[in-house]
Amino acid sequence: MIVFGILVLLLPLTVHAVQIHEEPTRIPWTQATPNGLSALLVYADLPGKRPLVVITHGTSRDLEPRNNVTPWLFLPQARWFARRGFVALVVVRRGYGSSSGKPDYLGNGRCPQTDYEGAARKSAEDLRIAIDFGSKLPQVDPTRVLAVGISTGGMATVALTADAPKNLVAAINFAGGRGSNADHEICNPNALIAAFRDFGKHSRTPMLWIYADNDKYFWPEIAQQFDTAFRSAGGQDQFLHAPAFGEDGHTLFSHGIAIWSPMVDDFLKAHDLVLLPQPLPDVTPPDIPPPPSLSDRGQQAFRSYLTLGPHKAFAISAHHYASSVAQMNSDDARKDALKNCNRLAAPDKETCTIVFQENSPVH
Repeated sequence: MIVFGILVLLLPLTVHAVQIHEEPTRIPWTQATPNGLSALLVYADLPGKRPLVVITHGTSRDLEPRNNVTPWLFLPQARWFARRGFVALVVVRRGYGSSSGKPDYLGNGRCPQTDYEGAARKSAEDLRIAIDFGSKLPQVDPTRVLAVGISTGGMATVALTADAPKNLVAAINFAGGRGSNADHEICNPNALIAAFRDFGKHSRTPMLWIYADNDKYFWPEIAQQFDTAFRSAGGQDQFLHAPAFGEDGHTLFSHGIAIWSPMVDDFLKAHDLVLLPQPLPDVTPPDIPPPPSLSDRGQQAFRSYLTLGPHKAFAISAHHYASSVAQMNSDDARKDALKNCNRLAAPDKETCTIVFQENSPVH
């Protein structure tokens, strides 16, 4: 278990130390034997029972990243919800990372014979199991559950609302979809649109859908078709076009918290899910000096790196830096950080070295 201490004003003139708990766990399930589902529980030490939010990931186009998914990947997002009073449970679905079982992408069919609806419903089964597990935790109010997913996890969240648990009060779909073969290319898009239409026939859970204007997986025109199909069958969602983010807006949920934060805050307010007068302060990095050669931007990246979870590494060259976080193990983190850094440094003919492993300097 990892615990961070922060200060927050809970009552007038009374300051209490509030801890953020970060606990890796396993969700047992007969369809995910022998290891169960890998998960991460993140919550603040607050009195009473609080709503649960279940968060799940997407699916890389490449196989290797699918095998390396860890729940620590969404630690910052889980903290975002924990700071607002939620108990956050990040779940890695069957067959990804160290979660056992048959992965949902094997249910897609082979292009062009796709079964997007069936695959998304299988993904939703994992979310249902995670909700059942989380609802029994002692700090959770089992009557109030929020579901959040990105990409294939976003579509899984839409599928969940089409056969919603009674305690699911709202859901958020970030860039949901399946079948992206390449940038601006989807195998059998009509089948994908039809799946959203079918989910809309039974979905009555309030939803927020967020798609960035430069999403290369599910670009604005196709995302609008998803939404139109879903609504035409009776689905209830608030659709938001987020501004362009980075080189590919599909990374908005992962790296654009500052952009989507007010959108989600407004949605939570509209559905009576504002639990605190104001969010708890964000986690601050430990007082560890950065490598002296880093630029101001590099120092900021290093401070952010220090706040993240285990299995991470930070690499630098004379003029470049890169990190790798939320890996399966420390060796993978080192290899990935070096690969990322050397790719940046190659045009300048520089070589990178690992300078931090976890939060400890490497000499």
